[in-house]
Amino acid sequence: MPELLLELFSEEIPARMQRRAAEVLKAAVTNAMVDAGLVYEGAKAFVTPRRLALTVSGVPQRSPDSVEERKGPRVGAPEAAVDGFLKAAGLKTIAEASIETDPKKGEFYVARVKKPGADATEILAGLLPKIIAGFEWPKSMQWGYGGLTWVRPLRAITATFGTENDEPTVIEFKAGEVTSGQTTFGHRFLAPQPIRVKRFDDYVQALEKARVVLDIDRRKDIIRADADHLAFAQGLSVIHDEGLLEEVAGLVEWPVLMMGGFDPQFLAVPEEVIIATIRANQKCFCLRDADGKLAPRFILISNQIASDGGTAIVAGNERVIRARLSDAKFFYEQDLAQPLEARLPRLSDSVFHAKLGSQLDRIERLETLTGQIAATIGAPVAEAQRAARLAKADLMTGMVGEFPELQGIMGRYYALAAGETGAIANALADHYKPVGPSDYVPSEPIAMALALADKLDLLTGFWAIDEKPTGSRDPYALRRAALGVIRIIVENRLSFPLSVGPSLLEFFHDRLKVTLRDKGARYDLVDAVITPQSTDLLEITQRVDALSALLGSADGANLLAGYRRAANILAAEEKKDGRSYAGALDATKLAGAEEMALAKGVDQGAAAVKAEITRNDYGAAMSALASLRQPVDAFFEAVLVNDPDPGVRENRLKLLAALRATMHLVADFSKIAG
Repeated sequence: MPELLLELFSEEIPARMQRRAAEVLKAAVTNAMVDAGLVYEGAKAFVTPRRLALTVSGVPQRSPDSVEERKGPRVGAPEAAVDGFLKAAGLKTIAEASIETDPKKGEFYVARVKKPGADATEILAGLLPKIIAGFEWPKSMQWGYGGLTWVRPLRAITATFGTENDEPTVIEFKAGEVTSGQTTFGHRFLAPQPIRVKRFDDYVQALEKARVVLDIDRRKDIIRADADHLAFAQGLSVIHDEGLLEEVAGLVEWPVLMMGGFDPQFLAVPEEVIIATIRANQKCFCLRDADGKLAPRFILISNQIASDGGTAIVAGNERVIRARLSDAKFFYEQDLAQPLEARLPRLSDSVFHAKLGSQLDRIERLETLTGQIAATIGAPVAEAQRAARLAKADLMTGMVGEFPELQGIMGRYYALAAGETGAIANALADHYKPVGPSDYVPSEPIAMALALADKLDLLTGFWAIDEKPTGSRDPYALRRAALGVIRIIVENRLSFPLSVGPSLLEFFHDRLKVTLRDKGARYDLVDAVITPQSTDLLEITQRVDALSALLGSADGANLLAGYRRAANILAAEEKKDGRSYAGALDATKLAGAEEMALAKGVDQGAAAVKAEITRNDYGAAMSALASLRQPVDAFFEAVLVNDPDPGVRENRLKLLAALRATMHLVADFSKIAG
């Protein structure tokens, strides 16, 4: 079957926009094709700095014929309504319509209009210019005089359609001032000549010969492998950075890697500063030596094969990096001249939020909250409050002003230089963490206390001024803060009940549900454990794990069946009698070994479950419940709950209510599916 090849050739597309643009192009074209009746077999999009490309395979030559059904007015409707229906449906007389009957609407007219299919090239020629004209870039401008807005000037469009063996057809259309054809261009410097292409396979091969690697993921693989080989040859290793790798792969069409160096004197500056400087200014990768220390070398990625072997390119990058590192060294030395605490007054001029005060106001809240949390989790209170006092001081340093991503990290260096303890310095570096699902969680007591305080102050503050996340909107990263609190508590196994309002507690529950489900927990088990009053996040996760283990056993599965039978009987009888059967049993009305065994088992089980919950041993609590499996089974085998004697019946219903209450000590089993 034929394939579509589309390439939009332009000036350099910003690297940060490339991958999403390829995905948007693929979705827009394939969705429009399907809507037009062109069902395809496969599609793949590609992007380089100068081109968006799309191949769609298995496209039919024509769209199929179809019948469109249009409902008309009821039979006997006014003539004007009938005439309007005929005109809209393209019918000459009402006799061409059929009549259908609906029990509610009565008889009404229906027109079935046959729509013949169309050639794929005709359909594509109509939809492609609309897609290009309506393409949404994060930023775009109007180029030339054709009215087209695009991220950068659009220079050429390749649009071909055909089978593997035939000469393809050019899909003819215009986008702004650019007319479609089958001509593209190779690498801007290494092979700029025009290239005539037919279909995707020869297009890829022609670009490769013209020094263009079309697939961004393949360019990333080339850069990663060449960087590792180049570093290994010098006894070094690359400091891999996925974000930087994605960016540089979007800057080159034919990656060529080279190694440069900088003066070792700059290694006196913290390595995070050196890495940030070289990354931000020159998009280069830093290296480590065999001992794991930062090496005075870097790897750059060029878009050229230099005639001098890259000597001039490397020298140019070295000059720029030397200047940038000199600036960084100056900032660092200037920052060290003034201790962190001396910078605190300036935080009063730094607005945290118009409704929540300055950064200094926030520091005062953090000192109080960190002290309270430290006392709860067993961290030294005075040191924790000292860390809170210094937590935001590095925001007033020159280095953090230049590289905001180093906040906290620089605070650690400046705190150590000022003689603060290692625990306080580490807390300054770690209190923003974790900043994502793959980031590490603070594990030192002071750092945990400060990190929890920082995130809880953020959440409670914005909840207080009604600035909550809505839909996909979360400008203050409150979801990330909540997930950070959850991870700190759960991964450090902290018993730390949250003292927050109902609305914020519900938000934490929602985030915890997402976290647990992402780890494979069943949604119904999570719902069975969480209640509106659940404040201990660690307890919730432990209960879910223990409940999952219980229900995975034969005893647990049978106990759940017995619970359901008891709960169904109780629900029916309580509804019928208009009363609850919760209450103390009458031991004198217990008859038969099975009934007495269940009563004894429930009594002992409830005591055991409560004791194990007090010790936070939820696995043991579930085991105590599992011991009820045999007496429950035996009870339902031998005992008639609705005994003719009203007193005996009431006592047996109370026994089932006691069983239900005992099981609800660990989870609401009524919410468990299956």
